[in-house]
Amino acid sequence: MIPKVERSLALVQLWVESHDYRGYEPFDGLSSWARPIACGNRLGERILMQLIRQSPVNLRPMLGVKPKDSTKGRGYMAHGYLLLYRATGDDQHLEKAVRCLEWLDRHKVSRFQHHSWSNHFDFVSRVGSYSKDDPIIVWTCLIGHAYLEAFEITGNPWFLNTARSACDWILELPREATVSGDCISYFAHAQSSIHNANMLGAGFLARTAKHSSTEEYLRVARSAMKYSCSHQLADGSWWYAEEPKFHWIDNFHTGYNLDSLDDYIHATGDEEFRPHLARSLEFFKANFFEPNGRPKYYHTRTYPVDIQCVAQAIDTLARFSARDPECRALAERVADWAIENMQDSKGFFYYRQYPFRKAKTPMLHWGQGTMFKALAHLLLEMTYGTRVPGATSLPARSSVHIPQ
Repeated sequence: MIPKVERSLALVQLWVESHDYRGYEPFDGLSSWARPIACGNRLGERILMQLIRQSPVNLRPMLGVKPKDSTKGRGYMAHGYLLLYRATGDDQHLEKAVRCLEWLDRHKVSRFQHHSWSNHFDFVSRVGSYSKDDPIIVWTCLIGHAYLEAFEITGNPWFLNTARSACDWILELPREATVSGDCISYFAHAQSSIHNANMLGAGFLARTAKHSSTEEYLRVARSAMKYSCSHQLADGSWWYAEEPKFHWIDNFHTGYNLDSLDDYIHATGDEEFRPHLARSLEFFKANFFEPNGRPKYYHTRTYPVDIQCVAQAIDTLARFSARDPECRALAERVADWAIENMQDSKGFFYYRQYPFRKAKTPMLHWGQGTMFKALAHLLLEMTYGTRVPGATSLPARSSVHIPQ
């Protein structure tokens, strides 16, 4: 399996680099020249965005949507390069990771003092909208983890300082205060209580606090985890959020929750939430995969088979594989299925599989970046088999130039 994963990684890496880290994204439809036709009407904009997103044929060239830079895509690529560096000791991977992280430093949202990141396009949905200048906690945390990974590998304080800056931005977000903990908001401009966003914030704050001894990070992280764990369902799952309109349970957001809870426990040594982690992992393994490794989108329904579910499943299962042999075997089945069924001969991964067709439009973050990081993580596990956050065997310190 290792040669197959190595070849797949090389192909997707070449595709991303040859496209200068630019590509499409599922929700980039409002970049179209057709947007003014909606006259600012939210329903009209939603229809346009969903038409472009859901079409089995790529309408973007026809409608003027061009491949764009992606902060979250760069973040995933940086993290993938760092994991490959852990696995191989090849300085080229560390050099590329550093270049991505320097680029991300230059492309943080400028209207905030502290580091945060957003999409490169506007977004609208039935529950709200945000612009390309509105950062969200999800992307900020996922990118922030790449900076922490770089710090744990190199010991260079520039990476930790950037992660701390992102944590300081998170502390300024609204929080919903409840008797069972406070929920960190998805957005900066309004309170929006979403479990995966809240738990990502908690895990990132805790992991950063491990290296910076910042008590406020730990206090907010514990309160956030208390909020989400107190709302865990009896079977180990979580709704996307507590409002009835958000009552669904999907694959990749469950993966975010598991990763974040694991980061929190490992960073803090707080064992109170360990049973919540164990229940969720059992639910995840039992409900989101078919016998051949194909991931389901929802716990009750397979289609659409989405590349984001594929990537996050591999990433999460790789994380737990040293502690749970079932996770290692399942991660390899998912990766094998994805390489055989979702990777094009040109190297990129398809967006979705439907019952009778595939949507083959290559996205940048949603598919290429996420799969690159996930497969790099799996390769690291297959190489060393001891992965826990911050504890993998490291190659010797390199001579790669690190910013100060």
